[in-house]
Amino acid sequence: MMMAKRKNQVKIFVLDTSVILHDHNSINNFDDNFVAIPIVVLEELDNFKRGHDSKNFEAREFIRIMDKLSGNQSLQDWIPLEGNNKGKFKIVMTGKHGGTDANVVYGERKADHRILNAALSLMDEEKDKQVVLVSKDINLRLKAKALNILAEDYETGKISDLSNFNTGRIAIENVDPDEIRKIFTDGFTENTSILNGDKVNNQFYILKSDKSSTLAYYNPFVERVERVEKQFTYGIKPRNAEQTFALHAIMNDDVKLVTIQGVAGTGKTLLALAGAIEQRKKYNQIILARPIVPLSNRDIGYLPGDANEKINPYMEPLWDNLKFIKSQFSENEKRYKAIDEMVQEQKIVVTPLAFIRGRSFSNIFFIIDEAQNLTPHEVKTIITRAGENTKIIFTGDIFQIDTPYLDEQSNGLSYIIDRLKGSKLYAHVTLEKGERSELANLANDLL
Repeated sequence: MMMAKRKNQVKIFVLDTSVILHDHNSINNFDDNFVAIPIVVLEELDNFKRGHDSKNFEAREFIRIMDKLSGNQSLQDWIPLEGNNKGKFKIVMTGKHGGTDANVVYGERKADHRILNAALSLMDEEKDKQVVLVSKDINLRLKAKALNILAEDYETGKISDLSNFNTGRIAIENVDPDEIRKIFTDGFTENTSILNGDKVNNQFYILKSDKSSTLAYYNPFVERVERVEKQFTYGIKPRNAEQTFALHAIMNDDVKLVTIQGVAGTGKTLLALAGAIEQRKKYNQIILARPIVPLSNRDIGYLPGDANEKINPYMEPLWDNLKFIKSQFSENEKRYKAIDEMVQEQKIVVTPLAFIRGRSFSNIFFIIDEAQNLTPHEVKTIITRAGENTKIIFTGDIFQIDTPYLDEQSNGLSYIIDRLKGSKLYAHVTLEKGERSELANLANDLL
């Protein structure tokens, strides 16, 4: 039977491999509690330490942290973690113990079952402490609970509440018509009281009176409400208010980081790319990248062909957006030829995100597509690489996760949207209305 939780009871958190590959610093995020690493996790990390993907980086960094913390001490003893009010950690062997054997229960010897046995051993050995398995793997958590082991997701960086999630825009009714008229004629109003207390930096608004309405946003640099106008951007015109807001954020020089969230067909990547090409003279290069998440999460190494042939299928949707923008012009038009020239001269680069990992970016317009498949640590790493005159756009759908250990609350795109709201350098827009086709909208709405 599980131990009842006592007040101020020290816990032992048993981390599985998925937690460490999600966040190499996870060992330091459990306050003054103890952290146990099953020895089989070290074995699994050894398989991940080589490569250029994020999980390879996380594995290497965690191994370095363990080496530094352990020094000349034995990892089978509890070792203090660095910092105030921190607990201790150690490596846990997964040998036999007096109780349940997960290998026998589940009829197979595998790494996950050895991790469960490590937790069971700790429950036998440390009866004065509460043992909790922490895993990003839902099925492993279920297996643990079936064996009477407390289990939970890794919560650091996870959004607690999506019910009031930031959409980047607010509709305000019963606005003084004189103020709306002023915004139309002068382009702005300094009377921010019309926002009814919802004044947020770079927030977008649909302001309505009985007879008129206008689109606006709060400009934090001049502290006033300014009009947002629809604009053509390299042949692309927004089809609704939310696309108008998104394009405004993309074109706003004061905003250095933009997130655009929405389902398939809402125009996220297309708007970002059109806005980037429109501003091409302000930047040395436009980089359009996305993380590669192969079908069934199998590594792309099994695919035939050289590196480019392996990755091209994953990059094709990005090229499709570029082709659509080109299709707005005839082949003889200057703007059509300008795109071809930019591609040939590598002023526009379409690439897997892993191929540019570790670079610093200056004078770059950087678009990261499918950002919901990144971890919070990955998006932070990308942003901290930004140099002078760099703008970053993250696009994606937080409800369409393709990686097994992320969800709508723990992915990197949700993390940015939640944490950066209100920053002067940041703007966000959620796109809800599909503009791809009536058939695509039908699928999004009903299927």
